[in-house]
Amino acid sequence: MSIHSNLAQIINQDPVFGQISFDDHEQVVFCNDKDTGLKAIISIHNTVLGPALGGTRMWNYDNEWSALNDALRLSRGMTFKSAITGLNLGGGKAVIIGDAKTQKTPELMRRFGEFVHSLSGKYITAEDVGMTTADMDTVREVTPYVTGISEEKGGAGNPSPITAYGVFMGMKAAAKFKYGSDELEDKVIYVEGIGNVGETLVEYLTQEGAKVFIADINRERLEQVSSKYGAHVYNGSDLYSEPMDIYAPCALGATINNTTINKLQASIIAGAANNQLADENVHGMLLQQRGIVYAPDFLINAGGIINVFAELEGYDRNEIMRKTENIYTTTIEILNRAQENNLTTHVAALQIAKARIDARRQENR
Repeated sequence: MSIHSNLAQIINQDPVFGQISFDDHEQVVFCNDKDTGLKAIISIHNTVLGPALGGTRMWNYDNEWSALNDALRLSRGMTFKSAITGLNLGGGKAVIIGDAKTQKTPELMRRFGEFVHSLSGKYITAEDVGMTTADMDTVREVTPYVTGISEEKGGAGNPSPITAYGVFMGMKAAAKFKYGSDELEDKVIYVEGIGNVGETLVEYLTQEGAKVFIADINRERLEQVSSKYGAHVYNGSDLYSEPMDIYAPCALGATINNTTINKLQASIIAGAANNQLADENVHGMLLQQRGIVYAPDFLINAGGIINVFAELEGYDRNEIMRKTENIYTTTIEILNRAQENNLTTHVAALQIAKARIDARRQENR
């Protein structure tokens, strides 16, 4: 192939600003370090309400375009998550390309922290998929712009239990809206993705007497959680076709898509995963038409950011829990707003978040 052909092929590829997930992001930073093997992308969507706060995800992406689009989608979601939760934060996210089990080293994490530090506080990082509280402690060695550090080092600790509690509150609110009662006893609930958040959610649900089925790519993890809480391991091949009351996606996003949406037997979707709708407009509308109550992910999974925000604002565990419990009230308000105005629940939530950002933008002019 000639040089000219190669050049034409590169030109015809979508540039960063033409990516499907690009939504007027303020800044995208590509980080590379040969010595540690670090390849990372920091995406800053919006800083109108405050510095962009969002976790770092380490994942073995198929290609760099997939990593970029994930960073763009996740950072956008963080903007609206903070806005609708009433936090004075913007939206950001970082992804590190690689296998967290085999390629993550303290040196790589410190080098990543140096890139975060170079942004002078415009982006504040935290824990996400493939990361631990110990990793955040390592990043803290080179930059103060990190939250979710261990309690021993003065932080709020692992945000996963608080995230799970917020999802639990959102799920109960959705049940109240759909069934007239927020009691989850005897409800059939499928939890897909049994990481730290998924496990804690399972604990809350089994304590309430729900009939919980769990699914995950890690069989050993499934057996551990099943034994610990009495949840049923799902052994079928098509979870979405199973009869259930509530579907709780707690792994990666886009599980509500063209393939799954017409199979889904649930009457409520309420989970911890980010970006659950593969296409916000198309799939949000299809859920509305089918009468499936969708609790917007960026609202009900906000417990984690409430937890790490405590490190910046200095409020205590009681205030963290109070703010997280308020997800119940906000979810009810949004579900009612959507019904009264014939909107999808996603659009109803988005309108409230955007209105708060727009109001602050006007104040700043």
